[in-house]
Amino acid sequence: MRTVTRLAGFAVGLAAIFGTTYGVGRVVDSAPVVEGRHDGDAAHATGEHDETADRLPGGLLVSDRGYTLEPVDAPAGEFAFRIAGPNGRPVTRYDVAHDKQMHLIVARRDLSGFRHVHPELAPDGTWRVDTPLAGPGQWRAFADFAPTGGEPLTLGVDVTVPGELTERPLPAPATSTTVDGYTVTLTGTPQPGRTSPLTLTVSRAGQPVTDLEPYLGAYGHLVALRRGDLAYLHVHPDGTPGDGRTRPGPAVTFLAEVPSAGSYRLYLDFQHGGRVRTAEFTVVAGTAPTRDNPTPSGPAPTGGADHGTPGHGHN
Repeated sequence: MRTVTRLAGFAVGLAAIFGTTYGVGRVVDSAPVVEGRHDGDAAHATGEHDETADRLPGGLLVSDRGYTLEPVDAPAGEFAFRIAGPNGRPVTRYDVAHDKQMHLIVARRDLSGFRHVHPELAPDGTWRVDTPLAGPGQWRAFADFAPTGGEPLTLGVDVTVPGELTERPLPAPATSTTVDGYTVTLTGTPQPGRTSPLTLTVSRAGQPVTDLEPYLGAYGHLVALRRGDLAYLHVHPDGTPGDGRTRPGPAVTFLAEVPSAGSYRLYLDFQHGGRVRTAEFTVVAGTAPTRDNPTPSGPAPTGGADHGTPGHGHN
């Protein structure tokens, strides 16, 4: 298991658009519209790899290393897609990574509405899942996978769910957050271009939680999204359950390297009592506090009416 995921650089010239729609649920009698950024189209057509992709954070491309994320028509209430391989045909064989063959992660462009689900693969290479898109907005969907015989990849596609929506402000940075009666405290600050430890400590009713349960092969699962372009960073803690040295809480430490200064939203999935919860944090990397990025405060609620749903389940 890799404990550090390195990201570097910014996306440049992300322009082209899918002209496709599909029925993953209706909002104001309109189906969501999928808008894919096809920076890797040439590489997909020729089988060649654009080396500039190596300098981009994950999730900024819809096509990379010959693989393309392709949305598929689906009934209302369902989200469906395929991964087209270098030969143009749907990929049907995937390696298991962190207990699953496919991790699908979605968030609105304002970094609210985070969901992490696991679609089911049909024999024809189509992935299907109950739609994780919770209401209208501009969404980004990330497919995190490892095709058999290929490198692990994270591809991203934009999804528009029509309907009336007011953009939700990014919560202020905070050192702790609550979800479902659990308090999660963050220690450490990410530093651009350097590996930085981030430790998340879980407690309940003032007592440390020392019996976290394995989830996706670890005691915690962390995703970070950069404000603005939603560059994707996916890291896991050092050690694995049952290795004789990794404790099941209360602290889970991650090693992460963020690609640039700026604001990031962290999403920690952890399991306890047979249920997965998600704790969310805003962190600022490499910049002094400003009006837009205020000094971290004390406890702040996770999600809620203004920013996602705390304690949501996972598929």
